[in-house]
Amino acid sequence: MRVPFEWLKEFIEIKESPNEVAHRLTMSGLEVEAIEQMDSDVVFEINVTPNRPDCLSVIGIARELSAAYKTPLIFPEHDVLAETGELDFNVDIVDTELCHRYAGRVVKNLKVGNSPEWLKRRLELCGIRSINNVVDVTNYVLLELGHPLHAFDLRTIKGHRIIVGTSKKVRTGVPKKSCDFLGYKSCDSKIKMRTLDGIEREIPDDALLIWDAERPIAVAGVMGGMETGVIDSTQDIFIESAYFEPISIRKTSKALGLKTESSYRFERGTDIKMLKKALDRAAYLMKEIAGGTICGKIDIYPKRYKPDEISVRYNKVNEILGLKLTKEEIIGCLDGLGFEMKKMANSLKIKTPAYRRDIKREIDVIEEIARIYGYDRIHAQLPKATIISQESRVKSHELKIKNNIKESFLKLGFTEVVNYSFVGMQEIDLLGISQDDERRSLVQLKNPLKMEESFMRTTLIPSFIKNMIHNLSHGNRELRLFEIARVFIRQESDSLPVEREHLAALYYKEKSKSLYKDDTANFYIVKGVIEAVLNDLKIYNYSFVRSSEPFLHPGQSADIYIDRSQKTEDRGQNSKLKIGYVGALSPTIVDSLDIKAHKPSVIVMEINIESLTPHALQEVKYRPLPKYPYIERDTAIIVDSMLEASSLMKWLKSYPSDLIEDVYIFDVYQGKNIPEGRKSIAFNVRYRASDRTLKDDEIDTLHKSLVDYILDKTKGQLRDN
Repeated sequence: MRVPFEWLKEFIEIKESPNEVAHRLTMSGLEVEAIEQMDSDVVFEINVTPNRPDCLSVIGIARELSAAYKTPLIFPEHDVLAETGELDFNVDIVDTELCHRYAGRVVKNLKVGNSPEWLKRRLELCGIRSINNVVDVTNYVLLELGHPLHAFDLRTIKGHRIIVGTSKKVRTGVPKKSCDFLGYKSCDSKIKMRTLDGIEREIPDDALLIWDAERPIAVAGVMGGMETGVIDSTQDIFIESAYFEPISIRKTSKALGLKTESSYRFERGTDIKMLKKALDRAAYLMKEIAGGTICGKIDIYPKRYKPDEISVRYNKVNEILGLKLTKEEIIGCLDGLGFEMKKMANSLKIKTPAYRRDIKREIDVIEEIARIYGYDRIHAQLPKATIISQESRVKSHELKIKNNIKESFLKLGFTEVVNYSFVGMQEIDLLGISQDDERRSLVQLKNPLKMEESFMRTTLIPSFIKNMIHNLSHGNRELRLFEIARVFIRQESDSLPVEREHLAALYYKEKSKSLYKDDTANFYIVKGVIEAVLNDLKIYNYSFVRSSEPFLHPGQSADIYIDRSQKTEDRGQNSKLKIGYVGALSPTIVDSLDIKAHKPSVIVMEINIESLTPHALQEVKYRPLPKYPYIERDTAIIVDSMLEASSLMKWLKSYPSDLIEDVYIFDVYQGKNIPEGRKSIAFNVRYRASDRTLKDDEIDTLHKSLVDYILDKTKGQLRDN
């Protein structure tokens, strides 16, 4: 951006030379790329970064120097008084998400002509050609205050009405009767418009437009329309000053392939509070230069600016910058930047001005202090920190997870085993794994310890079967074993095999006489172990689905899935990721092992730890203990025997009610009094309100509605016995 030195000096008293000013600006983060001598003036070529739209103006640069030199900022004359009564003019914003504020002022009986030489010269120094005195004033104020303006020929605005919105919003936001009368039927087709550069353009459907009572008259924030532009015969004008959503302007400008001084500023974010001052400044200058009468003002402000409040700790400032600044010095660095500050004992509470929306965090404010203090005054020094590589950090996280898993299994009564990583082909055959399964991609050893173990294992289950046989032969009749180890998958090429960290466990129990009766199936005991381990890892987005693993009992097995849709980096992939399985070993396999026991129960599980790692040990969120009691309801329904319990849980959790605190299934039964091909599933629902004590009749109604919803989903019926 080009900034004349003499223009700068109208806003701030500068005693330093242009070279010294250029150095000060560069050391505060605004790089002066060139200094150009033009007649009796000097022009700075300043590189303004995209996050600093507040510096895309002369007053923005002056504000930076004011803060750096501790010199007051002088604002240009802009106060005006309306010289006539009420305006016969209406403005409606139908898309407040894209237009947060829209103001306008009418100036009548002015004379369009050439601009005075001083105005032409300043525009020329900044790289803008003169057009006429009215348009030149809008460009001058844009350069001076950083806020784009647009002047319409008032006589060309149909119906003395301005509407701001996209074509879709205008169609839906304006009542149909008015819409027909005002000619908005044309919105149903593609909008074409001739802009001020004389080119007819097809306007994107989502582009924000300025409309009069019959047609679009400007592409908001980018360029006005040819039909409403200021020409030599123009006498009355309507000056527009607005705040448009930056993303919308950027998209429209890119879609049209049209870059202007206005769009350049709007798409980076303008100062919503400067909007009114810019409007009044333009009206003031037009009266001075083109004569005319200044009329009243319209200001529609539906979406007001709310400043961010940031806490800045004094000790953190010095810790980050490596300085020893006093509180007074820290406050002094921020004084000239327009921040609203509240002084605390150990910190500052800061509210950011509307022109500094790039400041969101404490570290952003610390950067401002560094800029104003001067980067050249901060001496370089080596930081005192322990350097940990990303690889080490990942390994540390993985180690923590493995240790957590081991602790969980140990406290649940399991014993850790360590097996060789070798397996025989006959053991894979025993599991009945299909030929296209990757667990058939075994890495063969060139020099095996024995021929029966001449491959690297692709699953940990064969090792556990051998552990079980060995223990049974030595009289151990109840086993709880687990192991964390690698599996190896051969690749088709000559590259090294894929290595994965797996967790596996085996639970073995025989049917025996006991003083007390426990009907809990061993499968559910191990399933509960898995749930306990996952909960210890702070993983809650898991589910169990009927498994099709060939070596597991079809009615007592499940695959374990993680729902990864909650992680941003995993979105767009399949929501459910299989991480493992759990189940009773197939009766066919158990029989082939020739175990000398009455109805032995062998439950195995295996989980890919690497698939688990990204979801483990995430941030824990706490909530206050409930103040009011809960109400429970138990219900049993009869459904098709093939219905997954996980499907029922999904439907229960998806029921739309804020009063449902928890749901769980506590019984699944098939047998006497249950029809063939059907089963009974009983579930518990806990209801609680955060603001009151619930009443039974309220919950009875809600629970009946929930049960009706579940019966409809499952095609089931209530169990009455």
